[in-house]
Amino acid sequence: MASPTPTAPPSFLDPAYDALGVTLGAGGGTLRVWSEHASSVELVIVDPTDLDWITAAIPLTPAGNGVWQVTTPKLALGTHYALRVDGPSAPRNTFNKETLLLDPYARGLAPVRLGEWRCVVVDGAYDWQGVERPRTPMHRTVIYEAHTKGLTKRHPDIPPALHGTYAGLAHPAMISHLTSLGVTAVELLPIHAFETEPRLLTHGLTNYWGYNTLNFFTPHGAYATAEAIAAGPEAVLREVKDTVRTLHAAGIEVILDVVYNHTSELDIGGPRSSFRGIDNAAYYRQQPDGAYIDVTGCGNAVNTSTDAAARLVLDSLHYWAREVQVDGFRFDLAPTLGRGADHAFSAEHPLLRAIATDPELRELKLIAEPWDVGMDGWQTGNFGPGWSEWNDRYRDRVRNFWLSDIDYARRASTSPAGIGGFATRLAGSSNTFSRERGPLASINFVTAHDGFTLRDLVSYDVKHNMGNGEQNRDGADTNRSFNHGAEGATTDERILASRRKAARNLLGTLLLSAGVPMVTAGDEFGRTQRGNNNPYCHDSALTWVDWEHAPWQEDLQAHARRLLELRRDNPALRPQHFADAAHPVPGSSVIDWYDENGQTMSLERWNDPAHRTLQYDALSLPEHEDPNRVLLIVHGIEKPIQVTLPRVDGITRYTSLWSSVPERPDDERPVYGPGEAIALPGTALHLFRME
Repeated sequence: MASPTPTAPPSFLDPAYDALGVTLGAGGGTLRVWSEHASSVELVIVDPTDLDWITAAIPLTPAGNGVWQVTTPKLALGTHYALRVDGPSAPRNTFNKETLLLDPYARGLAPVRLGEWRCVVVDGAYDWQGVERPRTPMHRTVIYEAHTKGLTKRHPDIPPALHGTYAGLAHPAMISHLTSLGVTAVELLPIHAFETEPRLLTHGLTNYWGYNTLNFFTPHGAYATAEAIAAGPEAVLREVKDTVRTLHAAGIEVILDVVYNHTSELDIGGPRSSFRGIDNAAYYRQQPDGAYIDVTGCGNAVNTSTDAAARLVLDSLHYWAREVQVDGFRFDLAPTLGRGADHAFSAEHPLLRAIATDPELRELKLIAEPWDVGMDGWQTGNFGPGWSEWNDRYRDRVRNFWLSDIDYARRASTSPAGIGGFATRLAGSSNTFSRERGPLASINFVTAHDGFTLRDLVSYDVKHNMGNGEQNRDGADTNRSFNHGAEGATTDERILASRRKAARNLLGTLLLSAGVPMVTAGDEFGRTQRGNNNPYCHDSALTWVDWEHAPWQEDLQAHARRLLELRRDNPALRPQHFADAAHPVPGSSVIDWYDENGQTMSLERWNDPAHRTLQYDALSLPEHEDPNRVLLIVHGIEKPIQVTLPRVDGITRYTSLWSSVPERPDDERPVYGPGEAIALPGTALHLFRME
C-alpha cells in the first residue's frame, strides 16, 4: 500500500515571515513589517520625552513576500517608534501616509493621549529561577476564570498598592485562596493591550472586560503597579512574568483569554491605529466594495485566511508561551479563526490545525469558545483533536434542570423534561464530543464572565442592565434562571433558603461532572452583580470581587472546597476517556444508572418527563491510580423522596461524602448498606463512595 501523501505545511509558515517586528543585534535593530499592498513603509523614531516629536524617519525596503525591512542603530533598547505606511487608493484600502501606526509585533507600548500610542523596544530578558510550568494533567484541571483587576481590587489582605494589579494576583493572600479552594489554573480575562470604544466613553463607561485588543504582544499596562507603569513597558512585562513565576511555584497554571478574532479598530469608520493603516485589505474580512464582513459583532473580523493574519496569531501564541511561560489559551469567538477565504468555518482550517499540532502549543491547554455570530457560527463539538471547548450545551441543560424546569413545574404542576439530557451532561457529554476526543474536550461551566453570576442566576428571572447605557437591550434575554419567588433582594428566608440550595445543586453538579470544570471567580462564595448579565463596561464595585462575606457565603465556600477535594480524591469523577461496552478502556469510568428504587433505569423512566430522580454509579478504570467507585443521587423535583441504595455485586457499604442539603458540609461520614433507604428533601444531590 502506498504511503499517504504528506500534507504540505501552510504557506504562512514560510520562513519569509520569520522575525517580524524588531530584532536587536550588535549593529542596532532590524524592523520587519508585512504589508502586501503598501507602496512605501517608513520607520519613525520619536523622542521618549515628547512622543509627538519625530527625530528620524527611515524608509523600509521590500524584502519579498510583502515584507518590508530596515536595519538601523537608531533601533535600540528603549527606542520609541511608530510606522507610516502609504499605498494606492482602492475600495478595500485605507492608507494615509501621515498617520502614525503601531507595529503589530511591538512588545511594548507608551501612551501619548487617549486613543494614541507609540511602540517601545523592550529586551524581555528574565530569570525564571528554575521554576517550571506545573503541567497539570487535563483530568486534574480545575479552571478559575478571573479578571486581573477585579479579583484583587477589594481584597483586604492585599496592600492597596497592589490592588487590581498583576502583582496582586501573586500576593500570598491570593495564592492562599486559590490553593485552599482547590483550583489548579487561573484563566485571566484578556491582558493583551486593549482600548475602550469611543461609544462607551461618551456614556462615562469603560471597556472593563478587555475584549477590544489593541496589540497582541503587549500586556495591558493599566493592570501593572504604579511603580512598574512609571518605570515603563519593560517593567510592566517583568511584573507579568513575576506573577506567572509565583503562580507556577504555587502549582497554579495561567491560561490567557485571547482575542484574535477582531481588533480595537472597530468598523470601517473606527480608529486607524495599526492593521487598518498597514494593510486593511489583507487583515480584515471584506466585501469587494470594502464593506466589512463582521462575524464577531464587534465591527470587524480578522481575516485568518491570509498568511499575514494567520502568522500573526501563531507568532503571538508562541511569544506568550515561550517568553511569558503561560500554560494555555482560551480563544474568544474561535470559529472566526477557522473561517477560510470563503468565510465558512472548517475545523481543518490551516491555522487551527497549525495551533493544535505545533510542537510547543500542543503541550498547552487549548480552549475554544466555539461560537461567533456569523453564518454557521455555532460549532460546539466540532473542533478537532487537541482542542477543548466551552460547552454551552452543558451550561444550558444544567441550568434548565435545576432552575427553569423547577420554575415551570411550580407553574404547571409538571416538569417539561426528564433527566436523560442532564445525565448525559453529568457523564461527559458523549453526544457532543467524539469518542476520540473524550470527556476532557468539554469545559463544563454553569456561569462565566458573560452572564449572571451563580448568585444572580438563582435570584433573578430577567436581566437588569439599565446601567449599561443601552436601555436594557444588551445581554442575553434567555438566561434559564429562576428567582425562586422574588426578583432580586428579599428578606423572605424561605426564598433565600431555596436559592442557597439551588446554588449548592448547581455548584455540586459542576464539580462532580465528567469533563473539566470552570468556576467563575466569586461564585464560590455567592458574588452578585445585582442582576446585570453583561457588565462588560463597569469598572466599579459592581464587578470587583467583594471579599467581605456573610456567614452563608462562608458556608457556600466550604461546600466548594469540599467538592473540589472530593473531585481530587475520587478518580471516578474525572475520567479521561469515554467507556466502551465492548472492552475496558483505561482512564475511563464505567457507568450504571439506577432509579430511586435501586433498579436499573428503564427506557420508560428515561423518557418520562415526570421522572427526575436517578442514581449515577461510576467505576473508575484508572491508569495510574487505585480503582474507585462513587454513587451520586440526583433528585430534581421539589417534593421529598425516599431513595433505595442499589444492591451491586461486590459492594457492601456506601460511605456518605457530601450532600447539598445542609447549609454547611457535614464532617461526619455515615455509612449505609445496600438496599437501605435515604430520605431526601426536594431538589438535592447526595454523593457516596461505594466500597
